[in-house]
Amino acid sequence: MEKNIFGMRLKALRVQKNLSQKELSDDLEIGRPTITQYETGSKNPSLKMVIKIADYFDVSVDYLIGRKQK
Repeated sequence: MEKNIFGMRLKALRVQKNLSQKELSDDLEIGRPTITQYETGSKNPSLKMVIKIADYFDVSVDYLIGRKQK
């Protein structure tokens, strides 16, 4: 399994929706640097944030963490 599957999938979803990191961070009510850290794998989100991101993109938590394909 990829080391940073969450970050790769977050970035892919963000790009598919044509969102900048700033737009996504505003929508999620977190700082833009936090999005960068999630995408690069230098910071892991809390479970609460993973759920919020899954709901935002209408995907499962399992998809985000690499347990299943979309």
